[in-house]
Amino acid sequence: MATTLFDDFSPISSKQWKQKIQFELDGADYNKTVIWNSPEDIQVKPFYHYDEDYKTAEVKTQASNFKICQNIFVYDVEKSIQRALNSLDRGAESLRFTIQNEKIDIQKLLENLPLENRIVYFNLNFISIDFVKILDTISIQKKAFFYCNLDPIGYLAREGNWFVTSDKNNFETLEKISKATKNLCLFSIDLSLYQNAGANITQQIAYSLAHANEYLNRFPDWTKPIVFQTAVGTNYFFEIAKLRALRMLFNLIAAEYNPDLDCHLLVTPTKRNKTIYDYNVNMLRTTTECMSAILGGADAVANLPYDSLYHKDNEFGDRLARNQLLILKHESYFDKVDNPADGSYYIESLTIHLAEKSLALFKDIETSGGFLKLLNDGTIKKKIQESAHKEQELFDAQKEVLLGTNKYPNPEDKMKHDLELFPFVKIKPRKTLITPIIEKRLAEKLEQERLEQE
Repeated sequence: MATTLFDDFSPISSKQWKQKIQFELDGADYNKTVIWNSPEDIQVKPFYHYDEDYKTAEVKTQASNFKICQNIFVYDVEKSIQRALNSLDRGAESLRFTIQNEKIDIQKLLENLPLENRIVYFNLNFISIDFVKILDTISIQKKAFFYCNLDPIGYLAREGNWFVTSDKNNFETLEKISKATKNLCLFSIDLSLYQNAGANITQQIAYSLAHANEYLNRFPDWTKPIVFQTAVGTNYFFEIAKLRALRMLFNLIAAEYNPDLDCHLLVTPTKRNKTIYDYNVNMLRTTTECMSAILGGADAVANLPYDSLYHKDNEFGDRLARNQLLILKHESYFDKVDNPADGSYYIESLTIHLAEKSLALFKDIETSGGFLKLLNDGTIKKKIQESAHKEQELFDAQKEVLLGTNKYPNPEDKMKHDLELFPFVKIKPRKTLITPIIEKRLAEKLEQERLEQE
């Protein structure tokens, strides 16, 4: 005869739990002692309970399907080919090529790579019909899945200028490309820019949705997935909920255009909390961030090498970053369970709260004229700067801690002679249509002061 273990225990309500906590606090104020307020203005409680907090977010994630992606910046084609082959041989399952200009011999780059049934991303810092048509032909010949990650609006936000002269010309070129290609997924949303510049999670979700809506308004019949290139930070559960809320809200908005339209989440750890001092801690940060990405439902994860801030691309850093994902996938069994966050009252509650706040902000953006209008008049940049300033103040006051940098620094740690790359905000004087959104790490000012004292 089957018995249920929990029949011997009477259920405990959330009211009873709260009374017990208040008793243990010995007179301290419950709301001030154990409840904290997030930058998104979400009150985080000390416990979550079925009778009060369990409202399922209608989003399904397939954690078991996530792909390990290798980033490759293409400068020397021969070296990029060898790096791609080596990465695929050592566990990478997909590739993301960053290509600066259309002079790169793309046929030579791809002709000997094993790409059948493989997902490959192309971050193009230009817009060219001829170049994209070549990619389309190769994808058909190779039976590969190519995501072309074209994002003129994201380029404007990051660089301050369009790919070509005006918004009209960019969208006309996109339309020509969409008609001239058969096999490519073309559109991408550079959500990582907002995160790395200091936007809070509500802003990241709302801005990326409004950003995507600009494309959907102009291409309402688009049916192929849209790539959201996303960065995740160190707030573990919030970042899981962020990806779930983003997917849920995209499905809600996309249904107004095409019920079958899907989003594809390509996720990487943030640069904002990475440091050049005590750099090995970066591996701990990226590990938890990759975990958030997987549990939140990322379709692909491209890890950030621990030394990417100050070293040029190198085999050792790449291998460690890739091995972190291989361990998560094949030794920690993160590829065995779908919808891993389902039933977690805390994560479900966070997902709902973030979705509600992000949807409200999205509606405000649309009511105010849309994302492109607010980007052009500087509103988006201003709002991100306000959030970034608040976070910077917390870091400067050691209320937001980066171990080894603003807390417990090693005074013997020297970095001046190890810098192969300039790890701080680069000033590039040029004429721009708008003031670009600037990525900036929390530790930059402190690190510059330490370097000067070495």
